[in-house]
Amino acid sequence: MALRQDAGKEPSIELFIKAGHDGQNVGNCPFCQRLFMVLWLKGVKFTVTTVDMKKKPAELKDLAPGTNPPFLLYNGDLKTDFIKIEDFLELTLAPPRYPHLSPQNKESFDVGADIFAKFSAYIKSTTTNTYHETALLREFKRLDIYLNASLPQEIDHNSRVDMLVSNRKFLDGDHLTLADCNLLPKLHVIKIAAKKYCDFDIPAQFTGVWRYLQNAYEREEFRHTCPANIEIEKAYLDVVGKRK
Repeated sequence: MALRQDAGKEPSIELFIKAGHDGQNVGNCPFCQRLFMVLWLKGVKFTVTTVDMKKKPAELKDLAPGTNPPFLLYNGDLKTDFIKIEDFLELTLAPPRYPHLSPQNKESFDVGADIFAKFSAYIKSTTTNTYHETALLREFKRLDIYLNASLPQEIDHNSRVDMLVSNRKFLDGDHLTLADCNLLPKLHVIKIAAKKYCDFDIPAQFTGVWRYLQNAYEREEFRHTCPANIEIEKAYLDVVGKRK
């Protein structure tokens, strides 16, 4: 069982993430960005090492043989499963010293669960196949409805005025949570790759989604952990080349 961080003692944390095509900058990996955001939001000191997947350094091969980023060294202990890493960080880097990042509402995690799979099927399909585009749009509509609907904590039961449309910034309120760390990196990839290779834009009618993205890009924890657009475009070049 993980132990919470001792008061007054900073842990030693090194996050290893996928490097870009130059072998140095941040590469395209939503799971890497997810953990990068979690650590930034926790406000803990940590270092980030990019791993060139074409020539993985010998010391990293010894550290995590057969393991691809993201992985983490926490006080010298290697952790390799990104979901377990996230759970560990939420439990270990806990209040009062570090913020609690779990969302209040389970649906904040569930609402975008299928959107990346629908995108993956869409970008692999021919441009004349509208089935996968329709399926992707259906997931965006589901997300938009959720973002525009008031959460339980937004409803003032003593007020005579009903809040018809939510004005919250993020999935679960006005603070970024683990749900956002999961979904936002995927939405960024979809936004860049689908535009480049499918000429697809998130429809303007999805006002909740656009409000969400605009608020997210204003936050450095998201904006500064995103890979460059060219990294996403290069990552999907081979995928698009295999379209039938």
